[in-house]
Amino acid sequence: MAKLPPYMTTGQRVWHYGFRVICGVIFFFLIFPILVIIPLSFNATDFFTFTPEMLAFDPAGYSFKHYQDFFTNPDWQQALRNSVMIAPAATLLATSFGTLAAIGLSQSHVPYRGAIMAILISPMIVPLIISAAGMYFFYSRLGIQGTYWGVVLAHAVLGTPFVIITVTATLVGFDRSLERAAASLGANPVTTFFKVQMPLILPGVISGALFAFITSFDEVVVVLFVGSASQKTLPWQMFTGLREQISPTILAVASILVTISIILLTVLELLRRRSEKQRGLSPG
Repeated sequence: MAKLPPYMTTGQRVWHYGFRVICGVIFFFLIFPILVIIPLSFNATDFFTFTPEMLAFDPAGYSFKHYQDFFTNPDWQQALRNSVMIAPAATLLATSFGTLAAIGLSQSHVPYRGAIMAILISPMIVPLIISAAGMYFFYSRLGIQGTYWGVVLAHAVLGTPFVIITVTATLVGFDRSLERAAASLGANPVTTFFKVQMPLILPGVISGALFAFITSFDEVVVVLFVGSASQKTLPWQMFTGLREQISPTILAVASILVTISIILLTVLELLRRRSEKQRGLSPG
């Protein structure tokens, strides 16, 4: 831990440590409810509560029955298959469109860049229920409401802003002279993109893709509007389980999703540090 400068006043020192305490309390308030579900998912009973056996750390109070139910129940497995089918397809579309949009908007000669950027990232700003209702009426006219491709396109729309923002942030430190050097050596725009530009912005592209994947895999509101029973995803199944029947299997699924999120966020942080090193910045 870095030492405080000796010239700091008493008030500054109090604020320094007080600010850390405030951040710690906020962190605890946000993270603790998430961490509680992990031990609860090993409950040997069918209740959302810590039993006396669990509190006494009695092995009889713990069980993998809820995880077993998740991997053997056909409803949960169908929801998992739908999520595994929809999320990668939506991520691929969002990454492709978002990367191209970010590269195009990074050009200084593009008119109305600010307005176009605002429109493209609006799905992040507009309340999700409004976006879902708009997609429902629009997709109904197109005849793709209640189809897999309808859900994939809807999730791609939600994930594209994350790709645009991360790739745009990566392009801020991109040296345009490299493109001109490649062009002077006879490389066409496509070759320049894949050989020069793409390797340097790849960490941002992958980061955006991971954000898009998480957005699609965890989304429930839009799929309730544009999907049907055959496209029931994992979050939809969890929502249904909470509303219709309180099944502790939901805790097991939530624990798995939390673990996946932690792994993906760790990968994102590693990619961020790698991107900063490539741009000559000191990772912070």
